[in-house]
Amino acid sequence: MNDMPMAEDGMMMDDQDMSAMDPGDMMQTASAEGTVTAIDGEAGTITVEHGPVAAIDWPAMTMAFEADEQLRSDVSVGEGISFEFRTGPEGSVITSITKQ
Repeated sequence: MNDMPMAEDGMMMDDQDMSAMDPGDMMQTASAEGTVTAIDGEAGTITVEHGPVAAIDWPAMTMAFEADEQLRSDVSVGEGISFEFRTGPEGSVITSITKQ
């Protein structure tokens, strides 16, 4: 019996070129607090004026996040929220909202 069957099967990763896996292309998740400044049903977005997001090194800003219809209907302009989101090359998407 061979002590390293994975090596024979080509499954060892030691010599693999991982350059195609750019960490900048991966989605990041974070949470923030802010105030809803706009809701755009046609664009499918909620615009939030939020504080700094230290987990992903973002400063305070106002930006539009994609959000599904249920999340958009649960909030109103001017309302304070805490929210979870994911962000990456494809954009930023709110995944949950808690009213403050």
